[in-house]
This record gives sequence, structure tokens and C-alpha cells, in this order.
Amino acid sequence: MIEASKELLSLVETAEPRLHEISESESIKPVLPGGWSRKQIIGHLIDSASNNHQRFVRAALQTSLDFPGYDQDGSVRVQAVQSADWQLLVALWAAYNRYLAHVIAQLPDSKLETVCRIGPGNAVTLGFLATDYLTHLVHHLSQLGATGSH
Repeated sequence: MIEASKELLSLVETAEPRLHEISESESIKPVLPGGWSRKQIIGHLIDSASNNHQRFVRAALQTSLDFPGYDQDGSVRVQAVQSADWQLLVALWAAYNRYLAHVIAQLPDSKLETVCRIGPGNAVTLGFLATDYLTHLVHHLSQLGATGSH
């Protein structure tokens, strides 16, 4: 998990300055017609960090774990991320992911095979959740044009 942690830190270091360059007015525009705005995508990534933080820690403490599903549209709507300050969202996203990189680096190898079920989805391992978190993050950062060579 050390490599995953380093990769996460690298993503944050690359993306954060690029995200800070986006203006408030640009941040509220949909990335794709009919799709989420940059604010909504970052809000979703903050939710992802928060949800996965709990999954990583709780799964490392158990032999298996069942987690509720995630209503991404409802969560973005209820938190009203579209009206939140863009710079605040970017700073929160970056700080949370720096901390998550620390958490991921601490995950014991002996717990990486812990079985996790999220909502009605198929069971996966804690190790898979950690690496899939990075894949998900890269996907959305690419939508925002904030990934360098990743």
C-alpha cells in the first residue's frame, strides 16, 4: 500500500494547483452537457474520500464488513456543493486526500484481504478498495483536466 499512498500524494500534488486555477464562475459550469459541474465533481470526490476513509479504517479492524451503498446524486444535492466556495472545496479535497494517503500507507498487509461488501455490489477486498479508490480519482481528475501524466 506504500506505492498506492505515494501515487495518491502525487495525484494531489499535480491536481491541486491546476484546480486552484479554475475560477469560481468556471467551476459551476457542467463539464459535459447535462452533466455535473466541476464543483459537483469535487464534492463527489470529497464524499468518496470520506466514505472510503471509513471503509479503510473499519475494514482494517474487522474480519469482514458490510457497508451501505452511496447515493451520489442525493449526496451532492443535499450538501449543496454547487453553492459552496470553489477554493474551499479544492482545499478540503486536497487535505483529505493527503491524510488518506497516510491512512492507506498504514493499512496492514494482513488486512488487505478483508472482505468488504458495499450495498448490493459484489464482495471485494480492502486492498481492492484502496487501489480502486485511485482509479476512481484518476477518472474524475481527468474529466477536470487536472491530472498530469497520470
